[in-house]
Amino acid sequence: MPPDDVPMWLDSDGFGDGDAAADAALWSIVRDGGEDTPSRPKLPGVETLDWDALTERVSNCRLCGLCEKRTQTVFGVGDREADWLLVGEAPGQQEDLQGEPFVGQAGKLLDNMLRASALQRGENVYIANVLKCRPPNNRDPEPDEVASCEPYLKRQVALLKPRVIVVMGRFAAQSILRTQASIASLRGRVHEYEGVPVIVTYHPAYLLRSLPDKAKAWTDWCLARATYEAVCETTPDDKPTAN
Repeated sequence: MPPDDVPMWLDSDGFGDGDAAADAALWSIVRDGGEDTPSRPKLPGVETLDWDALTERVSNCRLCGLCEKRTQTVFGVGDREADWLLVGEAPGQQEDLQGEPFVGQAGKLLDNMLRASALQRGENVYIANVLKCRPPNNRDPEPDEVASCEPYLKRQVALLKPRVIVVMGRFAAQSILRTQASIASLRGRVHEYEGVPVIVTYHPAYLLRSLPDKAKAWTDWCLARATYEAVCETTPDDKPTAN
């Protein structure tokens, strides 16, 4: 059940009746098998790397043009044994400078959302992006850039073996799920990536500009919590070792 109290991050101006479709889905979780998709790209040797080796591989990556203007790569941050994986779109200016995803005002909002969901950055939570380098002027990534980075995210998922993935933002959702569907149509149901349940929600930076959608985001986080609890009831506590 979702908590009775409205979380503090949910501004009162943005809280109304919520999204009926997402709210209904909270109590009736339907796994979306999706359409058949082409095989995903692979990089030689990436599927055998451990965390440290993968971090080094990413930091030295020059597979696309984004490497030319980056300050540094933004690999990811958090608990490497976490049950929760949060995936954003790409590093922004501050992330590029600090080397950590979701800093600044969007990061503060994300931290507040995590606390409202009985979670905390760095404790049972790992945060990463689809892209590990910042696109110039924060533009949408190009297809070749996504293809270059996807094996890294796929390996992060394999190493982490999360119980649930929360994907934040239109671009991240469309990239991971390989669809052109709108974020509105992707919300409120359970998808799958690499065998892990996926919940789609709004990017925190978007929510800073659109207070009314904070209510919808809260239903997404409630759905993620319900999905996580359902997975915990049906799977062992110990995670298998990554291949």
